[in-house]
Amino acid sequence: MALFYKKIQRINPLNRAIVKWYPVLKSIGVLKTKELAKLMSDETTMNPKEAEMAIYELVKIFKRELKEGKTISIDDFGTFILTASTSGADTEEAVSAGNISGLNIRFRPNADFKTEISKAEVREWK
Repeated sequence: MALFYKKIQRINPLNRAIVKWYPVLKSIGVLKTKELAKLMSDETTMNPKEAEMAIYELVKIFKRELKEGKTISIDDFGTFILTASTSGADTEEAVSAGNISGLNIRFRPNADFKTEISKAEVREWK
């Protein structure tokens, strides 16, 4: 299977006179929980319902553990961490939780996962 791209024209926001064409990856669909569970059951001894419940439990654990400040590292996959969008303060004493405007979840794939994904064939979407 291949990854597909579309050709998109974009204006440079810093210099609106510059317009260039870029390849932009195109999704060919969404893999939802039930379909993911079915694929998992095909690769394991779990039935589709057991695989679906495992996915829901994994998500529940991710939410809880990230909210407790933990980093989640999954071998052969990558690491999930929380980062914060913040505003600066003039003094150390002025820094508080109020300086945090939002939380972000970041995924950092491990080297092997990144390498495997980089081997994907890329073709133009027609």
